[in-house]
Amino acid sequence: MSKTSAAAARASRSDHFELFGLPPAYALDLGRLESAYRQVVASVHPDRFAHAGDAERRASMQAATGVNEAYRTLRDPVRRGQYLLAMHGVELGLETHTAMPREFLMEQMELREKLEAARSADALALLERELAGLKETLQAQIAGCIDERREYAGAADLVRKLMFLDKLDEDLNAAYEALEA
Repeated sequence: MSKTSAAAARASRSDHFELFGLPPAYALDLGRLESAYRQVVASVHPDRFAHAGDAERRASMQAATGVNEAYRTLRDPVRRGQYLLAMHGVELGLETHTAMPREFLMEQMELREKLEAARSADALALLERELAGLKETLQAQIAGCIDERREYAGAADLVRKLMFLDKLDEDLNAAYEALEA
């Protein structure tokens, strides 16, 4: 088996954390992830196999694609949470689990109203800081549920909340773009 084929096989068999030599945890050292990613992707990058046979080039492309997908999953807090929960047999059930606590929904409505009322970059920046704080708090709670207490059902509820905040963050970025236009 060639080096590329071996790397591709390892990438397809191992979980994302194992691929990068990291412990499976929500609280992740993003610097270590970045460093491990660069090392792993360099070992399978298609440019290294430009003069290899078709099968080896194809294996390299597949391995690089898998490595990139694993990196994107672990780098993103929502996707990392979903991945860890799936590793433990917990699906978010987004199609069937749509109920959210009343307090959270009220908070979301208030944040949406602030976004709609924001008419300046300063107002958007203020909302952005508030949103960043809320997301940071949720991420710490998710880490506590998954990494410390192994409360995966509770973590699933928190990941769903984080998804709401991520959507609001996307809308905030769109509002910045609209201001600049």
